[in-house]
Formats: sequence, C-alpha cells, structure tokens
Amino acid sequence: MTNIRGVSRWERTHTALRNAALELFLTHGYDATSTARIAEHAGVSEMTLFRHFPAKDALLLDDPFDPLMAEAVRGRPPGEPPLRALAGGIDESWREIDSAEVERLRTVLSIVVATPTLQGAIERNSARTTEALADALIDRGAAEPDAHVAAAAVIAGLSRALLRWAGDPSGDPDAAVRGALRVLGGPQAC
Repeated sequence: MTNIRGVSRWERTHTALRNAALELFLTHGYDATSTARIAEHAGVSEMTLFRHFPAKDALLLDDPFDPLMAEAVRGRPPGEPPLRALAGGIDESWREIDSAEVERLRTVLSIVVATPTLQGAIERNSARTTEALADALIDRGAAEPDAHVAAAAVIAGLSRALLRWAGDPSGDPDAAVRGALRVLGGPQAC
C-alpha cells in the first residue's frame, strides 16, 4: 500500500529501522545494541524488524547499490575489458549517489571499522556484491572465470579504499572511489 507521497508503509518502516539502528549503534556501539532495542526505538515489534532485515548486521550492510552498479556495468560499451567495464560502471553509479547517502556510508563504515565482530558480515556482503558484478560481466560476454576474478579484485580494492576513507574525517569520498577505480581499471576507466 502506498500513501499520497508515494512511500509505502513497508518503505517507511524499513527506513525507520535503519535509522534507529544507526543512531543506537553510534550511541551504544554495535555489540551493545540488541535487535529488541532497535525495534522498540523504531516503534515496531522485533518480529517486524526481522521481516525487513534477516540479521542485525543487515541493518548496517544491506546494500541497495548492487543492482545499480551491476546495471551500469551491463551498459558499458561492448568489447570493453572486464576491469575497465567494472571501473566505469561503478564510477557511473557512484556519481548518482547523493551526499546524504555518502555520509551515511561513511558512518556505517566507521562502525564496521570499530567493530571486529562485523568483519565476517562485511565479507559476506562483499561476496554478494562480487557475484552481482561478475554476473553483469558474464551477461556482457566475459568468460566466467575472468568475470569472477575481475569482480573480486575490484571489490577488494574498492573496499580497502572506502574503509580507509571512512577512518579519515577530512577524506574526500570522490577521490577515494575514483582513485581506487583508476588503479583497478586503468587511467581511461574513470
């Protein structure tokens, strides 16, 4: 069901849960914040929380950008080498992210950096992103082994650059992302 402004109750609840979790993680720490407390803070039941997010770490790491990046990679020029297609597609997607979402990303990544228990979760999240990008390359005609190697390399490098940026309050997110993509895809990629 959608209201007059076009935002469904599900979307409002989803956003309220993400915001409540972020606020509580920043105030009390990730490990010290329970899902029951997050649900209460968002004004919903814990069962509702788990309908939206399968696990506590998904409140931080749920990534709406994977489909956007994969679609941008699929749309790259035919014949473009896999690394260059990935770097160019990710760069296109990055340009479409608004500044509020970039700041949210910095906050999320700073929590990840400060929380050793999230390291496994970030690896699982990166694996899903790698698969989405590898599938996009395969759809473009790349050989399956090459697609997986290229996607893994790009996500590993990009993750390293973003985690470093998250720890530097004065860091420029565009410089971090574009710098990593230039290294990974070559100077013509971005």
